[in-house]
Amino acid sequence: MLVRQKIKYIQTLGQKKFRQEEGVFIAEGPKLVKELLEADAAAVREVFGVTDWVEENASLLAKTTVNTITAAELERISQLTTPNKVLAIVQQYATSEPISVKGQVILVLDNIQDPGNLGTIIRIADWFGVTQIVCSPDSADRYNSKVVQSTMGSIVRVKLNYTDLEEWLGSQKDIAVYAASLDGKDITSIQKIKEGIIIIGNESKGISDAILQLATTRITIPAKGKAESLNAAVAAGIILSHLL
Repeated sequence: MLVRQKIKYIQTLGQKKFRQEEGVFIAEGPKLVKELLEADAAAVREVFGVTDWVEENASLLAKTTVNTITAAELERISQLTTPNKVLAIVQQYATSEPISVKGQVILVLDNIQDPGNLGTIIRIADWFGVTQIVCSPDSADRYNSKVVQSTMGSIVRVKLNYTDLEEWLGSQKDIAVYAASLDGKDITSIQKIKEGIIIIGNESKGISDAILQLATTRITIPAKGKAESLNAAVAAGIILSHLL
């Protein structure tokens, strides 16, 4: 049985301030929690699961504290509209300073504010083998519950760094920088790359002028219809599929 103090503690982790203070985040659902346990069980501090889920996954739970709870208790601590069998409190992953771009492709996100978009972009990056994303400080928090859920486990494999983009991009010498822009070069005419920076901008405003000026090449996805723009995550997926 969960005591009131524990329930309140878990509920507070829905807020960025408390997640930062505790150095943890929440993950929910059988698929996501199982993937986190398989990737780094030591980082999963505590699991709260209904009886059948705990019994089915006993072999994965040796390195973490397990609490068997009722469906009603899970509903009280869940941040999902429809709770799904298990919730885990996970230690936030260590993040080093952005590394050199030499020999790899790094995705840069300028003011991506929608948590669902950020989580989906992390998942897309993982699909295409991009292991590092650099975000502007005003982008969504990577440990927001909607971000975590949208990554479907890719948060384990893709590192995120939050930094001043103008300063960081300015320090990258002799590196190709591609910026998604409506007035850019058709991506279907660009050869695949093995090194470089790809910038995706804000959902409604695009890339800020200061960041856009640092690009060596502006690129665009050619439109055949009359839609005004593409969702940021969709655009990231299309661009990576053409350039990588």
